[in-house]
Amino acid sequence: MRRIKTLSLLLAPAVAMLVYAPSALAVTHGGEGIYGPTDDKIITTWMFGLLIFFTALITLFSMIQSRMDKRKYARVAAEKARQSSDRWKGGW
Repeated sequence: MRRIKTLSLLLAPAVAMLVYAPSALAVTHGGEGIYGPTDDKIITTWMFGLLIFFTALITLFSMIQSRMDKRKYARVAAEKARQSSDRWKGGW
């Protein structure tokens, strides 16, 4: 019984989306989207823009990760040097 409830809770929104999708996609401007009439030049320009954007985003995140790794390795090396130093061993 519990499995049937879970299945119906997951299936009902999926069916509703499939039923209402055609009417949601039917734009009253003759199929014209938000941007206006699209042709091959517009699509190509947008796709090149997306290609450049995601390449730049991945490069930026890689540079940030590299800098964070460098700081981590420096911190680990400093801790290791501190532990091996005679100055910090012992008490009084």
